[in-house]
Amino acid sequence: MTTPALPAPVVSIAYHSGFGHTAVLAEAVRAGAVEAGATVHLIKVDEITEAQWEQLDASDAIVFGSPTYMGTASGAFHVFAEATSARWATRAWQDKLAAGFTNSASKSGDKLHTLQFFTVLAAQHGMTWVGLNLLPGWNSSTASENDLNRLGFFLGAAAQSNNDQGPEGVHKADVATAEHLGRRIAEQARVTLAGRAALSA
Repeated sequence: MTTPALPAPVVSIAYHSGFGHTAVLAEAVRAGAVEAGATVHLIKVDEITEAQWEQLDASDAIVFGSPTYMGTASGAFHVFAEATSARWATRAWQDKLAAGFTNSASKSGDKLHTLQFFTVLAAQHGMTWVGLNLLPGWNSSTASENDLNRLGFFLGAAAQSNNDQGPEGVHKADVATAEHLGRRIAEQARVTLAGRAALSA
C-alpha cells in the first residue's frame, strides 16, 4: 500500500520590525522553513490585511517575531497580539505550532521576556510551542561568537544588533540561528501533519 504524499506544511511568520533588524531575522526564518519544504507567508503585523489574517488561520505553524523594546515586544506587536483575541474566542489557532524570535541592541536586553510573552500568547490560543533545540554556543574559552545560539537562548531565536548599525549589522551567527528555527518549525509541522494523517487513516 502506497502512503499518499502529504501537502507541504504552511508556516506563517507574523512579525514587526522597527528599524529593519528583525526583518532580517524574519527573512532568515523564512529561508530555513522553505529549505525544509514548507510554504511560507511573511506577514508584517503593523500592515496586516484581512487576507493575511486568513493566511494565519490556515497555517499549520505561526512564528512570532518582534524587536525587544523596553523589556518586551514592540508596541506594534502588542497591538497585533490584542487583535488576535477574535481568533482566541473561536479557538481558530488551537493546536497549531508556534515559535518565536527577537532582537535587541544589548546581549541580554531582557529578550527572554519577549520570548516568554510569545509563549503565553501561544498558550492562550491553545497552540503548541516549539523551542530552538540548540545547545548554547560561545560559552567556553574555545567557543566562538560565530557559534549557533551564541547568546544561549532556548525558547526561541535571540539576536543582538549594535544600536549604531543598520540591518546590515545583524550578526551572521544570529541569522544562521534564525534559519535553524525556520527549519525546525517546518520539520515539526511536517511531523504533526503526518501524525494527524496517520490517526485519521
